[in-house]
Amino acid sequence: MTCPRERWEETERRILTPYAALSAETKGRARPEEKCPVRTDYQRDRDRIIHCKAFRRLKHKTQVFLDPEEDHFRTRLTHTLEVAQIARTISRALGLNEDLTEAIALAHDLGHAPFGHAGESALDEVYGEYVPTARFRHNEQSLRVVEVLERKGQGLNLTWEVRNGILHHAKGREDLGIDARGPATLEGKVVRISDRIAYINHDIDDAIRAGLITEDSLPREATSVLGPSHSRRIDTIVKDVISASEGRNGVSMTDRVRSAANVMKDFLYARVYTRGPDTAPELDRARHVLKEVFRFYMDSIHLIPETRLTQADSVEDRARAVCDFVAGMTDRYVQQKHREQGTRCRV
Repeated sequence: MTCPRERWEETERRILTPYAALSAETKGRARPEEKCPVRTDYQRDRDRIIHCKAFRRLKHKTQVFLDPEEDHFRTRLTHTLEVAQIARTISRALGLNEDLTEAIALAHDLGHAPFGHAGESALDEVYGEYVPTARFRHNEQSLRVVEVLERKGQGLNLTWEVRNGILHHAKGREDLGIDARGPATLEGKVVRISDRIAYINHDIDDAIRAGLITEDSLPREATSVLGPSHSRRIDTIVKDVISASEGRNGVSMTDRVRSAANVMKDFLYARVYTRGPDTAPELDRARHVLKEVFRFYMDSIHLIPETRLTQADSVEDRARAVCDFVAGMTDRYVQQKHREQGTRCRV
């Protein structure tokens, strides 16, 4: 008699497209485990991610706006949930593996630094002060979280397909097309494009709520294609991705919608991410706080919980441990540590 997992694996073979990543055909885990009789491997990965500490901390990490007084601004957690919702919608429509898609989406930002992208750039800079060849990239840190840092150094032992999707979800400021260097699975590609769909649209929504921009200030060449409202724009892009990708071994947008989305993305970089006059001093202070806390722990490595490192260990080892510790902090925790350290952590 077959178990529930085996029955679902057989269902996947029947209903999913030939391009989907089947649970029964995963490349497996770094450490082999006995199969669960109820859940597929990708379902187990999703559950491990939801229950890990790094996932819970996302609720107190910045998406764009720091310490907002208004309750309805996005956090890194709500961004993650929006990405997962969009990605599941696209995957279901394309006949892909929703469980794999959801697992990648829920884990894709686990390694993000406090204070959003401002914190990521600050952490990259201060890490490089001690190890010039080192770089901090949140996608690489997200992979490190699930492979090394969770469960007191044991990691979550996720499947290869989920780890590959986590690592390759980030694309920087390039166009919203999908290139050959991206994720190995279509499910990973769906998460990658869903991440952009989510942040472009919800960052506009938050920026309007913050008074940085108005609906009327949005570029007309973009809104005429994507739509005049938050929900219409998401609906337009999601349907375009499905239409452009259906029946193909790829995930993409039509040229018309991709160009409009890139216009909107460039508008956000110019008017919100790098130019917001009300947020610039706040972001500068956030960068300052994060760098000071990093430097303090480099000189006080013994204060990092569960570390056996001392000042005698190599600079590279200490910087790696401090980077892991600081990157895992929430916005409020890093500010708390900065207040506790006071003048001791000033350079």
